[in-house]
Amino acid sequence: MKRLMTSLLLLASILTAQADETKMVPLVGNVLNRQTTSLNGEWRYIVDVQESGYYGYRREKIRNGYFRNQKPQKPEDLVEYDFDQSDRMQIPSDWNTRDERLFFYEGTVWFKRSFNYQPKAGRRTLLYFGAVNYEAIVFVNGQEVGRHVGGFTPFCFDVTDLLREGENFVIVKVDNKRSRENVPTLIFDWWNYGGITRDVLLVDVPDTYIENYSLQLNRQNPKQLDFSLQLSQKEAGRQVTLSIAELKLKQTVTTDADGRATATLKAKRLQLWSPESPKRYRVELCLAPTTKVPRADVGDHLADSIGFRTIATRGKQILLNGQPVFLRGISIHEEKPLGGGRANGPDDARKLLSWAKELGCNFVRLAHYPHNEYMVREAERMGIMVWSEIPVYWTIDWTNNDTYANASRQLNDMIRRDQNRCNVIIWSIANETPHSPERDHFLSRLSKQAHEMDPTRLVSMAMEVLSAANYHNRLQDNMNEYVDVISFNQYIGWYRDVNDAAKMTWEIPYDKPVIVSEFGGGAKAGFHGPKNQRFTEEFQENLYRENTAMLDKIDGLAGTTPWILKDFRSPRRLLPGIQDYYNRKGLFSDDGHKKKAFYVLKAWYERKKTNRH
Repeated sequence: MKRLMTSLLLLASILTAQADETKMVPLVGNVLNRQTTSLNGEWRYIVDVQESGYYGYRREKIRNGYFRNQKPQKPEDLVEYDFDQSDRMQIPSDWNTRDERLFFYEGTVWFKRSFNYQPKAGRRTLLYFGAVNYEAIVFVNGQEVGRHVGGFTPFCFDVTDLLREGENFVIVKVDNKRSRENVPTLIFDWWNYGGITRDVLLVDVPDTYIENYSLQLNRQNPKQLDFSLQLSQKEAGRQVTLSIAELKLKQTVTTDADGRATATLKAKRLQLWSPESPKRYRVELCLAPTTKVPRADVGDHLADSIGFRTIATRGKQILLNGQPVFLRGISIHEEKPLGGGRANGPDDARKLLSWAKELGCNFVRLAHYPHNEYMVREAERMGIMVWSEIPVYWTIDWTNNDTYANASRQLNDMIRRDQNRCNVIIWSIANETPHSPERDHFLSRLSKQAHEMDPTRLVSMAMEVLSAANYHNRLQDNMNEYVDVISFNQYIGWYRDVNDAAKMTWEIPYDKPVIVSEFGGGAKAGFHGPKNQRFTEEFQENLYRENTAMLDKIDGLAGTTPWILKDFRSPRRLLPGIQDYYNRKGLFSDDGHKKKAFYVLKAWYERKKTNRH
């Protein structure tokens, strides 16, 4: 194999002229059940603090270089870059925990992966990234194929025309610098893990393929399924057959001029999904080959495991399959269960969710951004309902059109990826956002978008309750009319005296269900002392006792997601010897040790399960 010496300066320049001709395509659904080739594994990486492989010294994008697969020979050639001599990093991962020099690093790192490939006639190849934090500029065989902004949603490019037989390579410029215009913005209370944090896949598809589809139980008629699909091309007259063998259902639909099709199916003997019985059915979709060029288009075949349920509200109740349900939840950050770093695989998902099940949970809040697809699918398999949210967090730039477009795109991609996961019952559009007319306008549009894209699920957001007057809390938020569930965060006992909990009264003046989306306090595992000493396990244990007793008095309480399942890293948590850059509010420590508060919440949830209220 010919040794590849890559100058990032020269690499970037060759496709600058085509930078606006992005090869990004709409998100492909159900990627985990498609024909894929993994590009996970060892990637070479180069830390580029000043981005000198992409910008000149006047900060202009480089245009006048050229790419070569040999060593630089001219004096003006940039010689500092050599992937073949650079360190290796396992992908997916985050650079903060893979390289101790980069623990606090925010900036640009370049990644390169070589692979062999055999093109197939009549097929297309998509380059799929599960997530890259935060900005990704992607090159294939020396040509820039596009840019993606946002650290927690998937994206893909059609790279069919760029791949060649034999050796190929992908290079990604990853930049996790924070910005006021970003989503999330400059300040947030979790670690800004940089890198290619989720799977990288080559997805093999026909020339025209099933781009995405939705199969849902009708909210008004539990014996009816609503089906829709979108092809990758606007082709009319294409036939797609939907089959569910266990239900003896089979129906063929024909696409319209936009490549879309819809259908309604009767399903009389349907067993509904629930936490107690997480039933799923094998669903198959088959796009028939075109009769025009049969050899070039062999059709498309997809399989999925889909469960069916209804989720709705009635007054202050949440109804699962028409029956009231109390959401016994916990909040979770996307960090590995043992040792920190970004969680990114099925093993991490199983471990974290097994802890939630041990706690007695039937519900998790995946905060504060869309978690990886393995997490959502594993929760579905285990019978755990999910709240999924986008990182519209704290002080977003409410008047910036680009910021709104970013948030809207993340909401779109979150919904499109997980729209067939029946355990997702709530789309959340924000967390703890300060009130203002600009904020209300921003969030109300996101709420309308979520409802229009997916009328089968509930929409909520984590509001905040400001300081109580005379121990009386009255929730007031103009967003109440745009959400289906009223959710709010409160930290009685942590940001004010724990003894106040018994005195508190709560007023939620809306005829809607209530979820307390955060409560809790910090404790360092193994640190013991009196119950009034902060950061002891006894302090956290008492806080949970006082809070759960207080929460029992809230009218319309339909669920809780205390903060949080396990300790997680945060640059805002500085206290030496106690926090050490960890938020210590977890019921588990970062090494998996249960704190005493775990047992208080577990017992409370057991009572809630028994009493069904």
